Amino acid sequence: MGSALQLLLQAARFLLYAAVHVLLISRLQLFDVGWCFFYLGFLLFLPIATPIVVMLAVSFLMGFSMDLFYDTGGLHAAAAVLLGYLRPWVLRLLTPRDGYEPQDSVNIHQMGWQWFALYLTLLVSIHHFVFFFLELGSFSAIGLTLLKILASTLFTGVTMLIVQLLLFPARRRR
Repeated sequence: MGSALQLLLQAARFLLYAAVHVLLISRLQLFDVGWCFFYLGFLLFLPIATPIVVMLAVSFLMGFSMDLFYDTGGLHAAAAVLLGYLRPWVLRLLTPRDGYEPQDSVNIHQMGWQWFALYLTLLVSIHHFVFFFLELGSFSAIGLTLLKILASTLFTGVTMLIVQLLLFPARRRR
């Protein structure tokens, strides 16, 4: 019963992140160079123990659903699948001295500011790098593309930080 409830909760989170991104956040821009990829919050904040196969499938579904709404031909799906693939590597790289507990989730209150900032910066930067260079299709306008990556990483990162501080409980490890 507990796993069915968790599955239902994650499905509701998926729909919530996708809906908020499509209906509200996608309209926000920073000077035509920065966009917030709010839907990444769903992928970034999944439980740490999420199996890689599930992570890849959910990443593809989230990216594909964004591609359907924005007619981007697989850009979101490709970048999201790469994020889903690299997430366990980044988590392994950032493993605390005591390791992770089975019930741990990506939570700024639980993991700390430095851990969270590094985790978020690494994964969001990689996602945005792949997304914007695939969108461009070449290295012809590299300066503008790097500016888009930087501005969008900051915009998405600050948004994810706000989401963490407002919506995730402040439970500490014991």
